Amino acid sequence: MGSSSKNIEQAQESCYLEWMSLQSERIPELKQLLAQRQSQHGDKDNDDKLRELTGKIIGDFKEYAGKRASLARRCSSNYYAPSWNTPLENALIWMGGCRPSSFFRLVYALCGSQTEIRVTQFLRNIDGYESSGGGGGASLSDLSAEQLAKINVLHVKIIDEEEKMTKKISSLQEDAADIPIATVAYEVEHVGVPNTVVDQALDKQEEAMASLLAEADHLRVDTLAKIVEILSPVQGADFLLAGKKLHLSMHEWGCMRDSRRREHMVDAEGDAGREEVK
Repeated sequence: MGSSSKNIEQAQESCYLEWMSLQSERIPELKQLLAQRQSQHGDKDNDDKLRELTGKIIGDFKEYAGKRASLARRCSSNYYAPSWNTPLENALIWMGGCRPSSFFRLVYALCGSQTEIRVTQFLRNIDGYESSGGGGGASLSDLSAEQLAKINVLHVKIIDEEEKMTKKISSLQEDAADIPIATVAYEVEHVGVPNTVVDQALDKQEEAMASLLAEADHLRVDTLAKIVEILSPVQGADFLLAGKKLHLSMHEWGCMRDSRRREHMVDAEGDAGREEVK
C-alpha cells in the first residue's frame, strides 16, 4: 500500500495529468467528426454525434472540477500556483485556472481568423471553401447576428462575475497582513516559530480559498456550456477543439521556454564587469 499512496500534492498533480491526457484523447475524436461533417455536408446524424461528443467534453470538465474541489479541501493553496504548471502558465493563472472571459476572446479570435481565410479564398476564386463543416453555421465565421448578440451579453455578465470573485480573493490576500497573523509575526522572538493561532487563521484562509476555487471552476464550466449552447454543433466542436489545442500548446510552449532558460547560463561577474566598462 505504501508504494501506491500519494501525498496531497502528488494526488493533485496526478489528477491534472489525467485531465491533460483526456484532453489529448478528445482532440482526434473532435477532428474525426468534424472531418466527417465536412464530407457529408450537413448530415443530421453527424450533428447528433457532435452534440453527444461536446456534451461528453463539458461533462469531462465538470467531473474534473469536482475532483479538484475535493482535493482542494485538503490543500487549496497548491492550485493558486501549481508546481506542475510552467512559470508561463502560472503567470497567466486566475483563481487556479483560466479566466472564463478568455473563452469569449477565443471565439472572437477564431471568428476573425476564419473570416479572413474565407475572404482570401473568395478573392482567389476558390469555390466550395468550408472551415470544418458545410451548410449554415459551418464555422465560427458564420456566426449570426443573433448568436453574436447572445455571446456579447454573456461576455459582459461573465466579466462582472469575474470582478466580484477577484475582489474576494484580493480581500483574502490582504488578510495575511492583518490580525492575528501580522501581530504574531511581529511579537515572536524567532521568525517562523510554529504557532497554533497562526495555524488556525491559515486553515480558515485555505478553506476560503478552496471555496473560491470551486466557485471559479463552476463559473468556468458554466461559461463553457453556455457558449456551446449558443453555437451550432459544428461551431461548438470547433470551439472546443481550439480551446483544447490552446491549453495543451501553452503548456508545451512553457516547457520549451523553461528548457531554453535552463540552458542559458548567466555569468554574473562578467555581466557586472561589462557594465563597469560601459
